[in-house]
Amino acid sequence: MRAQRLIGVTLGLGAVLAGAACSSDGDAAPAAQPQAAAASPSPTPPPEHPFTGRPVAQRRPVLAVKIENTSAGKPQMGVRSADIVYVEQVEGGLTRLMAIFSSKLPAQVGPVRSARISDLHILPQFGKPALSYSGVQTKMIPYVQKASLFDVSDSSAPGAYFRAPGRYAPYNLFGTPRKLLAKASQAAKADDIGFVFSDEPPAGGVPQKSVRVRYPAARFEFTWAEAQKRWLVSQDGKKDMAAEGGQQGAPTIVVQWVKTDRSEFHDFTGSYTPMVHTVGKGTGVVLRDGMAYKVKWERPSEEEGTTYTMADGTPMPFARGQVWVVLASRKPVAP
Repeated sequence: MRAQRLIGVTLGLGAVLAGAACSSDGDAAPAAQPQAAAASPSPTPPPEHPFTGRPVAQRRPVLAVKIENTSAGKPQMGVRSADIVYVEQVEGGLTRLMAIFSSKLPAQVGPVRSARISDLHILPQFGKPALSYSGVQTKMIPYVQKASLFDVSDSSAPGAYFRAPGRYAPYNLFGTPRKLLAKASQAAKADDIGFVFSDEPPAGGVPQKSVRVRYPAARFEFTWAEAQKRWLVSQDGKKDMAAEGGQQGAPTIVVQWVKTDRSEFHDFTGSYTPMVHTVGKGTGVVLRDGMAYKVKWERPSEEEGTTYTMADGTPMPFARGQVWVVLASRKPVAP
């Protein structure tokens, strides 16, 4: 999983200068020729962040945060600063986000909500990251304790959370990422998870203005905004606005079709928690630069990242910047 693939090759061109000696007659000594100046080496481009493809001076620890994604928790804070945003189905046919932070941290993030079993199968590709959440079902506690992560939940790191005024529980719990990572000083730093990036879109895309994705009780629409070079997010017929201002959106949206079935867990109403399977193979659609690309995805194991390839088998490069991975099932688990 750690094999980094990059799109684009920089070629350095060296110049060879040749001088011919000239003289006024056969007895004259050849004129001394000045030595050619050595070609200046091309500057080494800064390394790219494995989650965004943008230049980065150093790789920082990974923080995952579970975030409410219903109207009761809107507008959300901090999502616009995430490197990756996963959309997962939860009970009742609704969705919840798991935002991955590394290249930059927002001042605040939330509303922070409880974790799900699917999270524990997504996170191992990040090594041992920090996970911010506000509790889990009792049966799931042993699974969290055995998982490869640093627990920075509200019960493990209470000083890193606060209740936001003007909101009501449980949708008013927010975290301070800087304090959360301070409680997980050994959290794994960002590394390759299979993403590939390029400045220009590849051939083979189909122009697309908007794409819709449905869950049993949630509807998403991703609309291309040429001026912003982003796909703007709408949910349930409304623009998904950020608390910091502006509409949520990203340069790359991955709609990844996955198998979803019932897990052994359920909430207090008796609604079962969907188990989202992200290991294996499948198909999907990648949206970038106003175009849609059909892709195949593959993730051999939980410890490895996901690769996305086009019809000819070459890696599908993402646009640089935030990436949304929408984990959706063609046959969603009914509420």
